[in-house]
Amino acid sequence: MPDGTACKSAISSPKTRYQSLVGTKLVADPAQIEGINELEQLFQSLASYNNNRGNKPKGVYLWGDVGRGKTFLMDLFYDCLPTEGKLRLHFHRFMARIHQALKEHAGQPDPLIKVAQQLANEYHVLCFDEFFVSDIGDAMILAGLFTSLFEQGVVLVATSNIPIERLYENGLARHKFLPCIALLQQQTQSIHLAGVQDHRLHMSPSLTDISSVASKSNYIGLSSQMNFADIFGQIVAANQTDQINQDSITICHRQIPVVRALETTAADSVVWFDFHALCEGPRSQLDYMEIATRFNTVMVSKVPQLGGKVRGWIKARGTEDGIGDNQAASTGERVVSYAVKDDMARRFISLIDELYDQGVRLYVSTEVPLTELYLEGSLKFEFRRTYSRLIEMSRD
Repeated sequence: MPDGTACKSAISSPKTRYQSLVGTKLVADPAQIEGINELEQLFQSLASYNNNRGNKPKGVYLWGDVGRGKTFLMDLFYDCLPTEGKLRLHFHRFMARIHQALKEHAGQPDPLIKVAQQLANEYHVLCFDEFFVSDIGDAMILAGLFTSLFEQGVVLVATSNIPIERLYENGLARHKFLPCIALLQQQTQSIHLAGVQDHRLHMSPSLTDISSVASKSNYIGLSSQMNFADIFGQIVAANQTDQINQDSITICHRQIPVVRALETTAADSVVWFDFHALCEGPRSQLDYMEIATRFNTVMVSKVPQLGGKVRGWIKARGTEDGIGDNQAASTGERVVSYAVKDDMARRFISLIDELYDQGVRLYVSTEVPLTELYLEGSLKFEFRRTYSRLIEMSRD
C-alpha cells in the first residue's frame, strides 16, 4: 500500500472525522466510540506496516444488532485510507467475484491460491460489509482463501450482525468451516457494537406509524396508496415514450418480466418490477447485483406479507468427502425448517441489501403495512436488517 494517510474529507483520521460529526450529524454512542478507537489504532498501525511487513496488525471485526453504525464506521475508516491498495465490497459481491475467478482458473493447479495471490498483489486492506455465510460453497473455500490472503499480508476489516463464533451456525458440514472461524479469531479484533439504539430509526416517526414515513418521502407505502404509474411517469418525463420497455429485460442471460423500464446512461435509468417477477423463481444475488449496477432507480410493487408459520419441510441425508477415496462421513438426517414464503423473503432481503449497498433509489409498494411485512418465519433475525434499511432508504 502506498504511504500516506490523507482522508478523502481532508480530515486526518477516522477518529477525528467521527468526532467532527458528533453533535451535528451524529448522536454520541459509547459503543461506536469503542469501535472507532479500534479502527483508529488499526489506521495508525497501517502506516508503519506499509514500511515494514513484519509487523502486520490485526484487522477488525465489527458486529452487533442492526443500525448500530457498523457500516458507517467501516466506511469512515475506508475513506481515510490511501486510494491505492484497498477494496470495499458487500460480502456477497466479494464471494461472487471469487467464484468467477475460480471459474477462470478451472483446471489449473491450486486455483484458490492463485486467486488469493492476485487479490493480495492488488489489495492490502479488504473491507467486507455484512459478513454472513449461508452457502456451503462459500463455506468450503473460505478457510483456504483467508489462509492464503493472511499469509500474504492482507488485513481484513468486516461488519456482521453475528459474532465470529456463530458464523455459518447450523450450516451443513459446519465442522469444515471451523478452521475459518479460528483463523478470523486469530487475525481480527472482535468488537461488539452493543448500543441500544437503531440509529437508522433515530428521530424518525414511531415504528407503529410507518405511513408518516411513506407520505413524507413517497418511497414506501401501501399498494392502495402508491400510484406507481404516476411515479414512473414523473421520473421519465423528459424521455420519449417509445423508449420505454414494457416487456422484459435480460439479467444474467435470462429474461425477467418488467412492468416498465427505461435504461439510459443518465440519472433517470429506472425499472419497475412486480414483486413476484423479481423475488419468486430462479433468482439469485447475481441478478440483484446486475440490476443495482444498471439502474439508478428500482420500483418494486405489490410486495406481499412474507414468512409464515415455520415448519419442518424435508429431511436430507448425504455424505461429505473423506480423506481417502473410500472414506466418507455421513451428514446424517437433517430437518430443514422454514415458512412457505421464506424463499421469497430471502431473495427480498438480498435485493434490499444490494440496492442499499449501491445507493440505488428504491420505491416499494406493499400489500400490508411495513411493520407487518414479516411477523413470523425462520428469517426474523435477518429481516430486522431489511426493515431498518427500508426505513433509512425511505428518508433519502
